[in-house]
Parts: sequence; structure tokens; C-alpha cells
Amino acid sequence: MLESWRQGTGSHPGNIALKIISWNLLRLIGAAVEDVAALIESERPDLLLMQEATAEMAALPELVGGDFLRVPLPRRIHGLAAWSAGPLPKIRVLPLPASRMPGRLPRRIAQCLNFAGVNFANVHLSHGQLLNRWQLLHIAAKLKGPTAIIGDYNAVGPTILPGFRDVGPREPTHMAQKVVPFRLDRCLVRGLDCSASRTLDRGRSDHRPIALALAPSCAEDVALRDLPRLWRRFAVEEGGAAAGR
Repeated sequence: MLESWRQGTGSHPGNIALKIISWNLLRLIGAAVEDVAALIESERPDLLLMQEATAEMAALPELVGGDFLRVPLPRRIHGLAAWSAGPLPKIRVLPLPASRMPGRLPRRIAQCLNFAGVNFANVHLSHGQLLNRWQLLHIAAKLKGPTAIIGDYNAVGPTILPGFRDVGPREPTHMAQKVVPFRLDRCLVRGLDCSASRTLDRGRSDHRPIALALAPSCAEDVALRDLPRLWRRFAVEEGGAAAGR
């Protein structure tokens, strides 16, 4: 790991920052397991979170060591995965709200783990712009303490979540149809300070990885008292506007 990522952050100068990388791999035609191994060897993250990870990624420990855990998305050949140089904790699979409209896509999930005292939610959210905000609210309500929700948000425009800050890089991370740039890969944190964030080369994927240095903040955990009001706003009943594609 780069020494600059090991420095204290925020008002807790003694804290050691964790280097976290998130990357949407573009399933079968994007980054191969050798590409991910090369990223690990060059960047040396403490925790690597992946979206659209196929079964071939299970070979990562054979190439670079460490521990690997993958959770397939329902009815999909790809899923969410995590790698760390050391043992990974038990993974919690959190089902996310889904569209009730006919022809909806399969349900989304979050891959949740407590790593070094921080709750991480690895996500690949739905395309519906109200639905993916509703999914974020659901995750925030389920996780307590220092939390980072990181991954492919599929969100256009601001993502506002009470008690959380958007600390991810501000430049585009995905080029739709190789023409329109979007900042789809994001990180919202609560109870954490971010001392560095940047994008990396996308390689054969259509998404650029994002890298962040995160450490616990001394700020008190923000109460979730505003969540019920926002939940009602986004919890649209069957046939409502929250139907996502």
C-alpha cells in the first residue's frame, strides 16, 4: 500500500486509513481475472469490491493470495464480490427493494461485511432513478455505525442520504454508448473521513475503478430520524413511479 494512504485522516490523526477500491468489471467481456490481479498487485488495496463479477474471479487467491467471497445476483451470471489480502468476515446478503411493474428485472442485493470495524455495502443498484434512491435508504436503515455504501449506483444526479456524505471522485466513471459520460460509481459514508479519492484506468471494463482512503471519524453517529419521512416518499405503492428498469 502507498504510504500516503496510511496517514491519519480528519480529526483522528492516529487512525490508519483503509485503501478501498470498487470496480464494475463488465461481466464476460470486460476485465478478466488477470486484469483484476494486476490491479491488486499495482494498487495494493486493503479491500477490493467488485460488481458484475463472474465465477472466474474465484481464481484470484491462486494468483495474488488473499481471501475472496462472491454473491451472485438472482438470475444472473454475475454478482457482487469482495477480495482482501487477509481473511474476510462473514458476508451478509441484504435483499433490496424491487420494482413491482410487469417485466421488471431481477431483484438487486447488497453484499454487506464488517471490515476493520467499518460496515461496507457493496452495491450494483437498479437503473430506476427513484428505485435506486429507495434502495439506498433501505441499506442506510439496516446498517449502523461507521458505514460506506460503495459501488455502481446507476444514479444520475445527486444522491442525498441523511447523515451520509458523498466522498467519491467527481469525474465521470462510465461512458454510455462511448458518448455520454456519467458518474455512476460512487461512495456515500457515515461516521468516516475520506482523505483521498481518485479514479483509475478502466482497462477492458466500461467503468473506471474508484479508490478511496477511509478512516473512522470522531464525529458522533448521525441519528436516522429523517429516514422514515424519506422512506415514505420513495416507497411508492404497486404501479407507482418507483418502477425501475
